[in-house]
Amino acid sequence: MRKSKFLIFSILIIILDQISKFYLTNKNVRLTNFLYFNYVENTGAAFSIFQNQKFLLILISVVVFLVLIYYFIKLNNNILLIGISFLFGGILGNLIDRIYFGYVRDFIDLKIWPVFNIADSFNTVGAVLLAYYLIKGKDI
Repeated sequence: MRKSKFLIFSILIIILDQISKFYLTNKNVRLTNFLYFNYVENTGAAFSIFQNQKFLLILISVVVFLVLIYYFIKLNNNILLIGISFLFGGILGNLIDRIYFGYVRDFIDLKIWPVFNIADSFNTVGAVLLAYYLIKGKDI
């Protein structure tokens, strides 16, 4: 698979993330017994760590993004490239919020987990793919 397809997928993740945040800002809706759209503004990172540390969180995002660019250029393994493309989309989706608003807009609420968004979901799946590959190696 050509690398441009991975970049297009990253862009689609960013678009989906930003559109969902736009439409669900200030919305609180119960969808099922366990899934709610519950809008919150998170000035921190995962699990609300580093609250009100906007500059630090922007810096970390940019550094991680630059490291991922290096590996994206260097690697040719599809699983790793998928993981990196998920992280590209997730990191940039939340970075846009953090730069533009000063916080990240979260809205997916399962009531048993902190509220999150689509970018967070892709960050998690991308990190799991990379970790799985690093643990299992070339056997997958």
